[in-house]
Amino acid sequence: QVQLVESGGGLVQAGGSLRLSCTASGRTFSTNIMGWFRQAPGNEREFVAAISRYDYSTYYTDSVKGRFTISRDNAKRTVFLQMNVLKPEDTAVYYCAQSLAGSIPTTANAYTYWGQGTPVTVSS
Repeated sequence: QVQLVESGGGLVQAGGSLRLSCTASGRTFSTNIMGWFRQAPGNEREFVAAISRYDYSTYYTDSVKGRFTISRDNAKRTVFLQMNVLKPEDTAVYYCAQSLAGSIPTTANAYTYWGQGTPVTVSS
């Protein structure tokens, strides 16, 4: 069983930055795709970014391209989401997730393990 624990959320003003972290238990971290999703009140959970297993290729949803950066440290079993130039519309609970797929998926149902979420609030 894999457990994912996020941290780093909080309250920030528009234009500011936050860095989210997600640490995984288990030995399979380095062999699985890691992703970040977010869910705002009243909205469905949406894909934000993901990073592949070996070549560390990344994929982002259009609304965060150029502002967010996903990275991973396999030795520490941790994935990061650096969020810059934050906007009020980025306000949501952010979830870390792990996929057993062979290539980066962008749908929530392709991710097997989930963290409990960390809230991010961006004030205008």
